[in-house]
Amino acid sequence: MMEIRWHLPARVGLLVPLLVALAGCDGTGRDTPSVEGPPPSVTVVQLESERVTQTARFVGRVVAAERVELLARVPGFLRETRFIEGQKVTVGDRLFLIEPEPYATTVAQRQADVARARAEHTNALAQLRRGEQLLKTNDIAQARVDELRAAETVAESGIAQAEAALASAQLNLDYTEITAPISGRIGLSSFTVGSFVGPESGALATLVQMDPIYVQFPLTQRDLLEHRKRAAQRGGASEDTVVHLELADGSLYAHGSRIDFLDVTVDPGTDTVLVRASFPNPEGILIPGQYINVTVDAGSPESAVLLPQSAVQIDQVGTFVLVLDEENRVQVRRVTLGPQQGMRAVIPTGLAPGDRVIVEGIQKVRPGQQVTAAPWQPAVRN
Repeated sequence: MMEIRWHLPARVGLLVPLLVALAGCDGTGRDTPSVEGPPPSVTVVQLESERVTQTARFVGRVVAAERVELLARVPGFLRETRFIEGQKVTVGDRLFLIEPEPYATTVAQRQADVARARAEHTNALAQLRRGEQLLKTNDIAQARVDELRAAETVAESGIAQAEAALASAQLNLDYTEITAPISGRIGLSSFTVGSFVGPESGALATLVQMDPIYVQFPLTQRDLLEHRKRAAQRGGASEDTVVHLELADGSLYAHGSRIDFLDVTVDPGTDTVLVRASFPNPEGILIPGQYINVTVDAGSPESAVLLPQSAVQIDQVGTFVLVLDEENRVQVRRVTLGPQQGMRAVIPTGLAPGDRVIVEGIQKVRPGQQVTAAPWQPAVRN
């Protein structure tokens, strides 16, 4: 098959680069200027001076102020449970009943023993008095009177012994009814009606005091020393420090508190000291055993500049933010970070009130570029 090749004339080949060159020129032969888009849009926050209290954050655990395991002190079949699991109870409320009949029978027997002992003592005392009268007329031997006196003493001690046995039997009868020793909330019942329970059965249920309630958290030796120094500078005691709680959804617990206990020993495994604060818990929001974020005020309120953390950038040199000048041009500003305050951070150096800092749109701009700025609106947490 014959191969056919097309050859352009040399003059046509020379026209191609010429047309390409002319494409960049207007009719006058001048270069066409490149068309730039509109300035990128960013959102900025204008900084203001705020009163801020430096804080320290810890992870704490909620602990019941009082916790009681309800035990059966006498053996027997469980007759009744007189509560709803999870409900609030008050001191003296009846919670469990162990069948009382065997113990009531024992009490009746011991009461009869007391009556018999008293009767025997009455008889012994009467014989002793008769013997003492006969002794005055020498109608009875002294030895016999001594025997009667000893018999009266034995009879008297028999009364004490019978009364002690009665008190023990009455105590066991009282133990068949288990009442609440504290006010609080009762947990699950470990046994159902009809179960045989006794001292070896373990806890029938657990009762915890919910209001007030404790929050405990560890404090390092270094943090403890700094805390005491700041307290001394304020002229107060370390226990006067205000403590706040942050719930699982990020909201602040409605009630604050103060430190009421510093442990007297250091945990050798963690080199920390246990710290405790007592919180009111009328709504039952705090539950023993849960972990919770603890915020401790570290000083008095001071003026500071706060910035959303999303505006802070980090490179190999350090921390910086992008600010706008009077002409809305982007500038780099080196800053230092202080303690966090929620979703914002304290900026000790690098920024001042009135500065406009880019919060959103940072990826679209570069230093020296002019931008269009709009106020930043923080997201509202539901």
